[in-house]
Amino acid sequence: MSKKSEKIAALIASCRGKSYDAHYLGYFECFNQQLFYEAHDVLEELWLAQRHTASHGFYKGLIQLAGAFVHLQKNRLGPAAALFKLSRKYLAAYPPTYEELDITFVRQLIEQWLEALEKADSSANPLHHQKPPTLKLKGLR
Repeated sequence: MSKKSEKIAALIASCRGKSYDAHYLGYFECFNQQLFYEAHDVLEELWLAQRHTASHGFYKGLIQLAGAFVHLQKNRLGPAAALFKLSRKYLAAYPPTYEELDITFVRQLIEQWLEALEKADSSANPLHHQKPPTLKLKGLR
């Protein structure tokens, strides 16, 4: 196991026993630390297990959101925009709040980053000029 894998495993373990699946909570921990690839990776395990549930598209939308920021970190603006749009598409099916996440806020966030990408020329990565967002669950400490 790599040191990175150990770190992620420890993070997931620290989220166990709380009100939501540890992978779901781990996603937010990683996302808010700008570990976007790890956020994607952590939630993917839960997404795969939820393929036939109402939450499947929700998790997929969050995975796409993290993936968009992975592409921004790698200065791949076109793929980032494509993943923001996929995230928006998946999350459109969910109510304003779902699994304690403010989906309205996430949709606004996606629109802001898409707008920044559209205004940027081909070499201007908005991640170099804007602080990456953080996501918080309602009602959870």
